[in-house]
Amino acid sequence: MSTGPAGHMARSTVRPNAETARRRPSRTFLRTVDGVTIDAAYDPGSAVYDTGRPPSGHPASGHPKDLAIVVAHGFTGDLERPHVRRVAGVLARYAAVVTFSFRGHGASGGRSTVGDREVDDLAVAVRWARELGHSRVATVGFSMGGSVVLRHAAQHREGTHTDAVVAVSSPARWFYRGTAPMRRLHWLVTRPEGRLVGRYGLRTRIHHRDWDPVPSSPVESVPLIAPTPLLVVHGDRDAYFPLDHPRMLADAASGHAELWLERGMGHAEHASDDELVARIGAWAASRAG
Repeated sequence: MSTGPAGHMARSTVRPNAETARRRPSRTFLRTVDGVTIDAAYDPGSAVYDTGRPPSGHPASGHPKDLAIVVAHGFTGDLERPHVRRVAGVLARYAAVVTFSFRGHGASGGRSTVGDREVDDLAVAVRWARELGHSRVATVGFSMGGSVVLRHAAQHREGTHTDAVVAVSSPARWFYRGTAPMRRLHWLVTRPEGRLVGRYGLRTRIHHRDWDPVPSSPVESVPLIAPTPLLVVHGDRDAYFPLDHPRMLADAASGHAELWLERGMGHAEHASDDELVARIGAWAASRAG
């Protein structure tokens, strides 16, 4: 599903005044390099901006107003889902937050390519954060979004690069069918009747074409991320991807990545409680730039 000119990114459709717009919530549509409209929202971060200082115990190395965290949701999510809003609300204690809906999800255009062209969606969201005046940007992705933030960080695109990356519940390799949830997901993506269920039952429009060429996998991307700080987070009760996935990712980083294996945690946003999300926010604030 990889088409279009490599290495090029379209700018967002808005040109706000950075100093004023970044201090108030906003909602807009961005446009990717291949012309897909991406629904995106901006939260300036109430705790940081109201007090002018980070929350108690916050270890940020730079001024909190400089930092934005871009959240990449999991497959079948979107920026309006309650679990995405909850995660964004916790992260907003540590930085401004950009949320967006991947292509084929929510109000965004296009069809989901399940982790391939979604890198372009993330890139335009990061660019928007920088256009709003944030000199430091961290990306935090969950499940499919975790694979996307890893692949995006490995590309080091000018103007859309990230200063720290967090992958939560990410797969390490493609085409994994070793668990029942992943076998169901492959049916959803590859079968016409599955894509109908995705469209009308899960509000997710899935592209019918196979990947061509197959994009680099998360584990192939990780060695290219350095020197950008990398955090891999995974639950020991993840029903989708067992622990060999995060360990493969950490091993591929050759000592550059931090690995958090969370006891009792399941999969992605739903399983990430506020305490864990707060630790992720604090890590991103301290490592980004």
